[in-house]
Amino acid sequence: MKFGKRYILSAGMGVAAMLLAAGMGSARAAQIDTDARSAIPENVQQLIVVDYRVMEDSQTAMDLKARLLPPELKDLETALNHSGMNVGNDVDVLAFAAYRPTATSSSDDVKIVGVAQGQFQVTDIVAGFSKKKVKPMMIRNEKLWPMGSSGMLVVFLNPTTMLFGTKDALEPALASRDGLQPSFLTNGTMMSAMAQVDSRPLWSIMDAEGTQYMMRSLLGQASQMANFDTLKKRLLSSSYTMDFTNGVKFSLNVNTSDTFTAATMSSLLNAAALYEKASGTAVEKQAIDSTNIDSSGSTLQVAFASSDSQFSSLLKSPLFQSVVH
Repeated sequence: MKFGKRYILSAGMGVAAMLLAAGMGSARAAQIDTDARSAIPENVQQLIVVDYRVMEDSQTAMDLKARLLPPELKDLETALNHSGMNVGNDVDVLAFAAYRPTATSSSDDVKIVGVAQGQFQVTDIVAGFSKKKVKPMMIRNEKLWPMGSSGMLVVFLNPTTMLFGTKDALEPALASRDGLQPSFLTNGTMMSAMAQVDSRPLWSIMDAEGTQYMMRSLLGQASQMANFDTLKKRLLSSSYTMDFTNGVKFSLNVNTSDTFTAATMSSLLNAAALYEKASGTAVEKQAIDSTNIDSSGSTLQVAFASSDSQFSSLLKSPLFQSVVH
């Protein structure tokens, strides 16, 4: 199973691109523990972390999830439900990490590993597997259990943390966790990006390559107004957060190498917004008017807020559909 730029567009930029059509934040935090972080390989292209309780409690959030989540990630969630656990009761935090197996791997050779945190009755779940005569696959000392006929496997790192995904995605993850190769914990740039956002209920971070692709897609024709191929090399990482408390709020930060790049990207993005507004529907124009695009130091900043009803209308708009597909 391969995930490349389409994953970045649909699962990450698809959300961030809502700066021209959407956004979100909340009181709870979606954080992944050290054991989970150590099981994510170093070359992370994108990490998405969700407070599952907040998502389940918001119809707007679930509508957004249904429209944005790529089929591959929907398959992972379906397999998780079929593994013998009650996702609604057992899972507190759900995360998806897209990573390149090696530093030289292309963005078209990206693998995804899922992380679920909660209170898992591991003994009962394993007993259920055994009752169905399901046999695990072994990688060193870890047992990887098949999740139905999906081809997905699940491994319990401890009673509160589990990994799931395909065999070729889990092997590098377990190698990182066992110290056989570098893990996410050694990626200083992405760790710093995470520290900016992991106090929020839904957040995502992207590396330089993912950020560069996202910004080119967001800018559209505006990217031709400047030498974007030169500018993109100065885009270091990005992060976004979403909140469903009292409406929908969205915040995107793009970390660049200098104040000039951040200011230039702000100008280009504002130009792109004006271009979309000129041909947009009334709902889309209202969304763009509710979006603030600016820069502070070397950081490009985008913020958006709307009511639940406005956002529901936006989900059905042509602009939103064109952005996420």
